[in-house]
Amino acid sequence: MPEAVVAHSKATRREWVGLAVIALPCMLYAMDLTVLNLAVPHLSADLKPTSAQLLWILDIYGFLVAGSLITMGTLGDRIGRRRLLLLGAVAFGVTSVIAAYSRSAGMLIAARALLGVAGATIAPSTLSLIRNMFLDQHQRTFAISVWVTSYSIGGAIGPLLGGVMLEHFWWGSVFLLAVPVMVLLLAVGPKLLPEYRDPNAKPIDLLSAVLSLASILLVIYGLKRAAEHGLGLAAAVSVAAGALIGIAFVRRQHRLEHPLIELELFRSRTFSAALIAYMLGTFAVFGAYVFIAQYLQLVLGLTPLKAGLWTLPSFAMFIAGSMIVPLLARRFPSTQLIGAGLVIAAVGLAVLTLLDTASPLAVIVTGSVIYSLGFTPVVILATDIIVGSAPVERAGSASAISETSSELGGALGIAVLGSIGMAVYRARMATAVPSGVPSDAGEIARGTLGGASAVADRLIAPIGTELLAAARDAFTQAFVVTAAVNALLVLATAIAATLTLRHFRNVRDASKPSAV
Repeated sequence: MPEAVVAHSKATRREWVGLAVIALPCMLYAMDLTVLNLAVPHLSADLKPTSAQLLWILDIYGFLVAGSLITMGTLGDRIGRRRLLLLGAVAFGVTSVIAAYSRSAGMLIAARALLGVAGATIAPSTLSLIRNMFLDQHQRTFAISVWVTSYSIGGAIGPLLGGVMLEHFWWGSVFLLAVPVMVLLLAVGPKLLPEYRDPNAKPIDLLSAVLSLASILLVIYGLKRAAEHGLGLAAAVSVAAGALIGIAFVRRQHRLEHPLIELELFRSRTFSAALIAYMLGTFAVFGAYVFIAQYLQLVLGLTPLKAGLWTLPSFAMFIAGSMIVPLLARRFPSTQLIGAGLVIAAVGLAVLTLLDTASPLAVIVTGSVIYSLGFTPVVILATDIIVGSAPVERAGSASAISETSSELGGALGIAVLGSIGMAVYRARMATAVPSGVPSDAGEIARGTLGGASAVADRLIAPIGTELLAAARDAFTQAFVVTAAVNALLVLATAIAATLTLRHFRNVRDASKPSAV
């Protein structure tokens, strides 16, 4: 179909109802990333996992999602995007039941791993379906904003809904939330969602799939370990091994007649620039959030529930911004909106540097609301550019690359900014531990704020109080420094993205009625 005709093909009521169906599994996917944290005390009492097993229970889902995205996106292009989504829904629903009734920590880890693989079908399948369902540029931008908003809603209501379930049922009930959603998707999906597959698709190269999975898993595991324990040998070896496997993966793609991902996509300056902007955006958001979560609980002393409630304004602003961006995109070029959004986000991050000069809770809420508003055009329009830059038959692969870059950006943000914050904290605590604190306890307190808080609880007053105050002050200074670094990085990204994408011409601009 000619491009001018495609640009003006309007979606019907069926496509809009189908979009609502697509939003359900996306919301559920985000919920599953957050809801389990509340259930940790309950499942720990029941299954009695070791500390290592508990970490794997929490982390394995995200690891397998990130590692499987590229394979699943390409698989959708080959076997059909609707078919992959429905197969993933079956696997997600069945595995959720297994997870809910797990009788050992090992069983729950295995179930969470399978949930991650099933969850990896959701983002590339749904985003590539949107690419097929909404051919008009304005409508597609709005559809992607709904898609993005569904993840935000899932992340916001996950802890709240999980808390309600845990008040009345056992810990496994949080997994059963997925079952009715997936049943609904299976019931209406075949009728409302179109099918699309690349008619010239070839079988997937299994070695490439293994290499991509291993590379991403090792890199993200290493980054996460570095964020939690510092850049030690294990973290460095894991990242280095992942990078080497990634190089082998890329070289294999060059040699294959039918590669797992089309490297030609990266030859597009627009595609690559939008991808980098999206990755750096998630870098900043995740890096900031990890400090905000700790500050609210360990410095201000809020309960996890109250801390979660104070993050709701930023979620609400992101959702509101997601509804505004499509309207602005009708009047202003995407590149201008992305650049302006990054500048606004940098302002919000800069507000966080005022923690030690103003009311801290007001600073956190204000700063997070501003940067959430700023990042909405980045997420929505960069995603739109990435998916729209790829041919229709490669939409699944492009969607998977987009989401993988987001996962990597988040892991990098936590690791890099976390390491900077840790260095500042340790430097401040090197001379701030009160003289009456035992040497072994002082060493723990110098490591992390959580360690200092635990040590302070065991010390008699006033030494324990003084130690906790010193640790909180050191963490606050670490937060301020990382917020400043984050703000400067986002501002630099705004400048680079604006200069790189200045020649990008929106499809909406290239397909005015006069061009038909």
